[in-house]
Amino acid sequence: MQQEIIDMPPLKHDTLSPLTPEEQAIYEWQMWTPGFGEPGQQKLKSTSVLISRVGGLGSIVAYQLAAAGIGKLVLAHGGQIKPSDLNRQILMTYEGLGRSRVASAKERLLQLNPRLDIQAFDENISSENCTTIMAEADLVIDCAPLFAERFAMNDGALAKGIPLIECAMYELEAQLTTIIPGQTPCLRCIYPETPPLWKREFPVFGAVSGTVGCMAAMEAIKLISGLGTLLTNTLLTIDLRTMSTRKLQLNRNMQCAC
Repeated sequence: MQQEIIDMPPLKHDTLSPLTPEEQAIYEWQMWTPGFGEPGQQKLKSTSVLISRVGGLGSIVAYQLAAAGIGKLVLAHGGQIKPSDLNRQILMTYEGLGRSRVASAKERLLQLNPRLDIQAFDENISSENCTTIMAEADLVIDCAPLFAERFAMNDGALAKGIPLIECAMYELEAQLTTIIPGQTPCLRCIYPETPPLWKREFPVFGAVSGTVGCMAAMEAIKLISGLGTLLTNTLLTIDLRTMSTRKLQLNRNMQCAC
């Protein structure tokens, strides 16, 4: 069966924010990329992205988008920094042990990009708060470890009609896909229910989180700017133990609860 690729236009903006001379200097090299240019950079500056959470995966996604010149980040992550966070959560520091994770993330991101607009929520996403947290987002990137959060984001993105980038990892394996409401399978099409063996704590290397986090950030940049081909109707799987990748075709479940 031939894989269907969605020809997804870039996110629509009523107006594009002009670049300052400082921004033109900072982002000059990436604006040299064919098909991106200054219009692509303006689209990044005009976009708001929700990232949940900003741990091993989300910290990398947030850092790369901040470095690339995204206009606004909405961050959702509850709890305080623990020693076990420090092997992979690059926005957390040893000196910050016991502090709010999301406050540390905001501080570190603003050190990298002081022009960045950040809305931080010191709570994890749930079905109760999803609408509020997602209110200003043009795009959602799901980096949450628990399926209750992931399902809440899936349902919220479908209701709002905005794209959702799904990324996850376990041990030396990772996966990534892009969901376009009404066009591609949603998360509940792929996982109708929480996998019974799924656990909150699992083996993890920071380099694995970093690998798929960078790829998710690039997928977001492509989606926002219209650059390249997206992972729509496709689940990319990565095995870093063997350095192998696969692309699996995904199909919409017409009996899906969503």
